[in-house]
Amino acid sequence: MVTGVKKKAIINKNECVACGACMKKCPKSAITIPNGICALVDINKCVGCGICAKTCPASVIIIGEI
Repeated sequence: MVTGVKKKAIINKNECVACGACMKKCPKSAITIPNGICALVDINKCVGCGICAKTCPASVIIIGEI
């Protein structure tokens, strides 16, 4: 296993509909929707738990390595 690899939420900005479902469910308040355009992940707060990806009705969030 590679050390130092972290998994974080990654949002497909081209497909995000800014519904806010992920933002409401994130236990670390790592997701915001600036200007109501697209969800944005604060990678310093994100712990890669995957709750946002499971919650997203548009299925545009993955948990991936950064």
